Amino acid sequence: MKSFLTWIQGFALAWGGPGLLLIGFLDSSFLSLPEVNDLLVVFMVTRHKELLLYYAVMATIGSVLGCLALYLVARKGGEAFLRKRFKASHIERGLNLYQKYGLLVVIVPALLPPPAPFKIFVLLAGVARVPLWQFITAVFTARFIRYFGEGLLAVWYGDQAGAFIKENTAEAGLILAGLALAGGVGWILWRRRRRVVP
Repeated sequence: MKSFLTWIQGFALAWGGPGLLLIGFLDSSFLSLPEVNDLLVVFMVTRHKELLLYYAVMATIGSVLGCLALYLVARKGGEAFLRKRFKASHIERGLNLYQKYGLLVVIVPALLPPPAPFKIFVLLAGVARVPLWQFITAVFTARFIRYFGEGLLAVWYGDQAGAFIKENTAEAGLILAGLALAGGVGWILWRRRRRVVP
């Protein structure tokens, strides 16, 4: 497995943006390559700071395409597909969260670093038939914030950014998720208030 990861990283570095896109797709769909894309974004931006936006967008598009593949499989296979892979209690809890918080259930875990669970929420979005454009927008927004933020760290801290992310990933992810959650709850309350006011 280690040699495979080394090969994947070498491939991404050789191909630049398209390599990030491919790894993002694989990691967000049927493989699990935790933190590989995050660290590659940092490494590449450190060497080519002017390509920050390009690398962040390519990593984001790859992740969105990978999530879309899982979403479509779950949407076609339905709840039976999920029940073969996850405990019934986890599925029920996840579906209840979707009913209560909507797309925040996708946005918050998409911002969080590994090992925070994410793929189950992508699959649940397919089962819950979350509108496709909303799902894509939510994943794109969250992942772009994550990769662009890591790229900014690479611009500011250079080679030390990778070590900084490894040491502070959980804290940074929780801060981003907390901000997203606060914003989302505020938006939900604002919409409810608008419905009540005549």
